[in-house]
Amino acid sequence: MGYPERQKLIGEIERRRDSRVITLVTGDRLIALTQIADDCLKPLYEQLVDIRAGGRPKKIDLLLETRGGSVETPWKLVNKIRQFCDNFAVIIPWKAYSAGTMVCLGADEILMSPMSELGPIDPWLQVQGSPVGRFLIPDLGVEDVAAYITFLQGRAGITDQAALAETVKVLSEHLTPTLLGRMERIYSHIRLVARKLLSLSKPPIPESTVSNIVEDLAQKMFAHGHGIGLAEAKAMGLNAADMGSDLERLSWELYLDYEQALNLGSNPDPRTYFPDDITDIHIEKDAIGILLESTASSHAFQGDIRLERIRKVPPQLTLNLNFPVNLPPGTQPQQLPAQLQTTIQQLLQSVIQQAGQQLEKMIREEVAKQAPVEGIQHGWFGARWKKVT
Repeated sequence: MGYPERQKLIGEIERRRDSRVITLVTGDRLIALTQIADDCLKPLYEQLVDIRAGGRPKKIDLLLETRGGSVETPWKLVNKIRQFCDNFAVIIPWKAYSAGTMVCLGADEILMSPMSELGPIDPWLQVQGSPVGRFLIPDLGVEDVAAYITFLQGRAGITDQAALAETVKVLSEHLTPTLLGRMERIYSHIRLVARKLLSLSKPPIPESTVSNIVEDLAQKMFAHGHGIGLAEAKAMGLNAADMGSDLERLSWELYLDYEQALNLGSNPDPRTYFPDDITDIHIEKDAIGILLESTASSHAFQGDIRLERIRKVPPQLTLNLNFPVNLPPGTQPQQLPAQLQTTIQQLLQSVIQQAGQQLEKMIREEVAKQAPVEGIQHGWFGARWKKVT
């Protein structure tokens, strides 16, 4: 299917829900992940304006499929939608993790099926390179630092303050003061935003329940990949409800089409995209990373996905190329006219220089092709939001 067919499914959900529906689906392909981020706010606003052109809707449903994204975006996204309607609900065909769960906290109703999952909202830091310590993992959970202290006191049984201080010093050697400060800010920010989002819910959620929800989602799940189903979401106190079989069928059919449009079923192993051992660059042209749609219009985050093998080429490759030149038998160079000798010498030098450069290039390329692969870089290249016509 394509957008016209998805448009019909969105329209069918609207009729059954007596609402206006917006879909936001991000990709979870390992070679080119996409996430909820501030750049989706502009196309979202355009969608909302298109919807409002037909009259202010009483209810807007957001069909959401995502593994997460920026912790700053959910508050902005929810507030944008709420300014265009009286009631706001989220429909989850499958995954609304991390920042996606935070979006759900700002809804009046979270519609889930047996397949639907929310997730913890404990934030993670992307640690690039190794300037902050070789023991850090690329995705460092903010709660990991607090868990380390808990482990020392509880599991390891270190109660002596001097011994504890010495052990914590090991952590400080691999986390800069700036990074620790940022972790504390994010720790506080995520809880503040979660409470603010829950305060938007209608009817209001009791303060004691809000506190429990925030602690459960931000701290007590222990594993960032924990999936929270309908029963657990309701037990927490969230405004979660069974979406019913008809809506489950329509939303799942819609998800499956998005899965095909975003090529989510493709092989996640980047090594499989190279046809042989020689080709080092693969480009998937005009790939779609995110779709944001309604019956009014369609927006796509689209660009090229580029994969490149990184090889360990010798840093110093010295080539000495000698080309012996033999004149015809019996020819004495000193007997040739001086002008002819100069012309021949210049011609030979030019030919040898060009041949040497070409041969050197060929040798370097061949060495590079046979060098061991250190890794594969992959990601989006030249991607941007486009309004689909």
